[in-house]
Amino acid sequence: MATGTTYAVKFRRKREQKTNYKKRLNLLKSHRIRFISRPSNKNIICQLIEYHEDGDKILAHANSSDLKKMGWNHSTSNTPAAYLTGLLCGVNGKKKGVTDAILDTGLNPHIKGSKIYASLKGLVDSGIESPVDESVFPSEGRLKGAAIASYLERSKNIESDFEKLKNDIINK
Repeated sequence: MATGTTYAVKFRRKREQKTNYKKRLNLLKSHRIRFISRPSNKNIICQLIEYHEDGDKILAHANSSDLKKMGWNHSTSNTPAAYLTGLLCGVNGKKKGVTDAILDTGLNPHIKGSKIYASLKGLVDSGIESPVDESVFPSEGRLKGAAIASYLERSKNIESDFEKLKNDIINK
């Protein structure tokens, strides 16, 4: 460990690689409401957050597990769930008077068509303005789950083919 009179210990969250303080400071200097989208293994969390000196204030919050309560019977960690979660967060934010927001990705990488941009598309579709290039959004088919539906359709065929082959093997 470094020692000496001029050594300064870095912030804990920077040492743990949880926060990029330079990026966060630039977002806070904009004095705009931040839209935060954090995908995990099972859920997607979206929040609209306003900065205050005594601590951030959450204006609107949506979790993809909330979609289950609304009748969503599919995965809560895929692209369509991210879009719907962003849409739900945007609707909740509109009720609180939010008109525009800026995307805060944190340490997540900027990948075109990712779940973060799917949730941002949901926010934009709810009526909240955000500066974004339309080309980063996932395609309409991915947002509606067309690839998932075609996979499920194919898996049904695979299942019937499997059963047929299994019966053929047993009857030999």
